[in-house]
Amino acid sequence: MDGIAATSAGAMNAAVMASGLLKDGSAGARVALEAFWRRVADAALFSPFQSTPLDAAMHTWNLDWSPSYLFLDMISRVLSPYQVNPAGLNPLRDVLEGHVDLDGLRAARSPKIFVCATNVRSGDIKVFRNAELSVDALLASACLPFLYQAIEIDGEAYWDGGFMGNPPLYPLIQHCACEDIVIVQINPIRHEEVPTDARHILDRANEISFNATLIRELWAMDLINSILHHLAPDGGRQLKAMRIHMIRNESLMAGLGFSSKLNASWDFLVHLRDEGRAAAERWLLGDGLGLGRRTTFDIAAYARSRRKP
Repeated sequence: MDGIAATSAGAMNAAVMASGLLKDGSAGARVALEAFWRRVADAALFSPFQSTPLDAAMHTWNLDWSPSYLFLDMISRVLSPYQVNPAGLNPLRDVLEGHVDLDGLRAARSPKIFVCATNVRSGDIKVFRNAELSVDALLASACLPFLYQAIEIDGEAYWDGGFMGNPPLYPLIQHCACEDIVIVQINPIRHEEVPTDARHILDRANEISFNATLIRELWAMDLINSILHHLAPDGGRQLKAMRIHMIRNESLMAGLGFSSKLNASWDFLVHLRDEGRAAAERWLLGDGLGLGRRTTFDIAAYARSRRKP
């Protein structure tokens, strides 16, 4: 693995996975990820955000009927995290400190890590590379502004990286030798139903905005690949064609609303893990056979296939 670009919870996964890789290869990565998410689930046992019998009966893994979630949803429209949580407490800080080998990641030449955050003042993308990694950088990448105060790093304030890169692909092109990019897509691009209540409208608006940067980068890469295809062999020496692949399960993720992001129960995390493994296995037996040879994700064809006739 040459490089990993990640945002939000994906940034935490990237840091934990890479820490495990440095310690004991792929087996170490699996052990590290399981230990990290087990710790998250254990901490969530004391969280007020718990599934209710009505949520369980609907089999959605959402917390839409949780009194605590409904209260948070209401209060976040009136009060900011600076008023509700003036101390800026974040329960993930201690968890990350115990499960990420920052010294090892900063010194490592491989894998290269690119963690994305959004500069609140300028609106620019910020990509933290190995030497810049810190717990604050990981928390900044996952800082949802309605839930947490902006993370201050070297005098700059940062929010969730999904606003500007979800994940950013250009660092993989500029700084990695590998010409294959495998994207693990968790935010569904398409929904069949139009949301009609305030909560689901906001949820869908967030999905669209968080997907926008990725879609634009994919279109740009598709255009560059098309241009390079028609150039003489040495005509595009400043650029390189990239083979794009995508692992996804849109039907599953489309059923998970914003409230599911606060569901850190072990049963739910295991469900996501197992579904992710199943999606990866299907990809390996199908499009994964094209690794190193051809692009298996054609964004133009994908866009056409998602339009209704």
